[in-house]
Amino acid sequence: MPGGRLTQPERRQIALGLADGLAYAEIARRLERPTSTITREVMRNGGPTSYRAELAQRATERRTHRRRQAAPAGALPQAYGRDAEAVREYEEVFTTVMMQSGLPKMMSRVMASICLTDTGSLTASELVQRLQVSPASVSKAVAFLEGQGLVRRERDERRRDRYVVDADVWYESMMASARATAHIVETARQGVGVLGPNTPAGARLENIARFLDFVSETTARAAAQARDILHTKPEVTPDSPA
Repeated sequence: MPGGRLTQPERRQIALGLADGLAYAEIARRLERPTSTITREVMRNGGPTSYRAELAQRATERRTHRRRQAAPAGALPQAYGRDAEAVREYEEVFTTVMMQSGLPKMMSRVMASICLTDTGSLTASELVQRLQVSPASVSKAVAFLEGQGLVRRERDERRRDRYVVDADVWYESMMASARATAHIVETARQGVGVLGPNTPAGARLENIARFLDFVSETTARAAAQARDILHTKPEVTPDSPA
């Protein structure tokens, strides 16, 4: 399987594959590349409907040039003997997955940056430094993520706002999603009363309500169980190893 960065001929093959409606996995198989490589390449260069090989090639060259210029001043040391290039590549993969889940690009980059820190938190200035973007971009992204319940704000000892991603944040986000789904259920059932339970439209809304009601309850119950299990620390007895 070839390694290294994608070449311009490979990018042309990706564009042709997308035009033919091929899945990322099939394009990857033909190029003998990991599917994640193709997914990341397409998502960071306009998505499947806007991907253009020549534009993607030029964008990659510009990113490489900026990275080389910024490396002496902005390179961040890696703890625990981690491979800095492997961490950077993985952060791109994580960001791509967040984008595929529906988050906008900037919000996905912020989420990935915070999630991949050992502290699970970063200040706005640290995000600006890591991502090489404007404070306004970070502020907008953080406000969006807070609104979605995906990050929470804390004050550190220097009275700076820190943005945190931990198990509690994921729990609250899942519960918020369950509540939003429950609201759709309530609205759908109101529609059943308006349209009539014995009409095709009313029956459709009732099926929607029943399905989403099950999903909402299951999500909330699973999130609560997961939090209880994962946050429970084993008891330490006198005979237990330290």
